[in-house]
Amino acid sequence: MPRRKPLPPAPGSTPDELESRFYDAMRRGDLEALMSVWADDDEIVCVHPGGARVVGPAAIRASFEAIFAHAPVPIVAEQVHRLDAVSGAVHHLIERVQTPTDEGPRQAWVVATNVYLQTAAGWRMVAHHASPASLAPPDMDGAPAQLH
Repeated sequence: MPRRKPLPPAPGSTPDELESRFYDAMRRGDLEALMSVWADDDEIVCVHPGGARVVGPAAIRASFEAIFAHAPVPIVAEQVHRLDAVSGAVHHLIERVQTPTDEGPRQAWVVATNVYLQTAAGWRMVAHHASPASLAPPDMDGAPAQLH
């Protein structure tokens, strides 16, 4: 199998800057900008709300291409909780998304986790996992009623 051409370094020298580019690309429906934040690795993974696990750059590209075929995603990342280390970072956050409904546009909230690794090409996303959407904002600061 031919080796893919390595990705150029993504603008953004921190996980925060890379995350900002990811959500900006979603808001603009810019597939190339969105894919530029991902690592060039066959094991990268994405789980869309209520969806199956999508593995690898080609499958992730196809999944976002299908999403953007409808429209850009009006999304804002909020309440980011960060675990940053020298070569890796995990960001747990709330995605606030405007969704169309029969009653008109409504806000929905998605709990998401983004994982970043420092690679030879700079910081890159290696995982994005988003829970099913809720029409009620989640309580990210409260203690869980049950652990598992």
